[in-house]
Amino acid sequence: MKIAVFQTKLAWENPAVNRKFIEEYFLNEDEPFDLFILPEMFTSGFTMNPSAVAEPMDGETMTWLKGLAKAKNCGITGSLVIKEDGNFYNRMVFIFPSGEVQFYNKRHLFTLAGEEKVYTKGTKKVIVNYNNWNICLQVCYDLRFPVFVRNVENYDLILYVANWPKPRINAWDSLLKARAIENMCYTIGVNRIGEDANQLEYPGHSQVIDFLGNNMLNCESDLGVFVCELDKDQQLATRQKLNFLNDKDDFSLV
Repeated sequence: MKIAVFQTKLAWENPAVNRKFIEEYFLNEDEPFDLFILPEMFTSGFTMNPSAVAEPMDGETMTWLKGLAKAKNCGITGSLVIKEDGNFYNRMVFIFPSGEVQFYNKRHLFTLAGEEKVYTKGTKKVIVNYNNWNICLQVCYDLRFPVFVRNVENYDLILYVANWPKPRINAWDSLLKARAIENMCYTIGVNRIGEDANQLEYPGHSQVIDFLGNNMLNCESDLGVFVCELDKDQQLATRQKLNFLNDKDDFSLV
């Protein structure tokens, strides 16, 4: 499967500008891909003012994403602010080429920024099946909590979308590699670049890491679309050879 990572700057709380910018890069990418991955809150930046940018699931951004997925016959994923039943969610959506949508609500809300005060946390682990790949959806701060994401389902790929700032980027680099090694699966982290309205700097470091912790792609701080191919058969053969996942602990979350 070919994945396309879009490492981008984000206009603060301006969905129309962000959609236009994303669409230009998406449509002008000549190399084919199966899945296009956007960062966390790709329409707004990491805002604690959800009422300024929130949309319903049948809103303009979701309609636009479905059109893009159909245009290139690919999947698209990333998170945005969704309002539903009176609650705001930091929701990672996954759009199939057919227009089908699945989603994951961020479970671990970032208390350092007060995210838990304005957003409702998710409760369910979500694994999407796309092109015969089982993909675990995760958002930013989730990266620090390995128990929730432990690979008891034998999924093939973890996706982390983020607004992860420069002062803590070493944790991002280290924990992405840890999640790949402990779960024996491809791990992709997509972070933004640029600054936001709170003068936080985001250095990128979007990357693709294989099932043994080897770095296959590192976007560093560059703006653009980066395409990388994943080999599920190679991952499966390595799992069968090493058998590490067979020795994992059994547990349940309450």
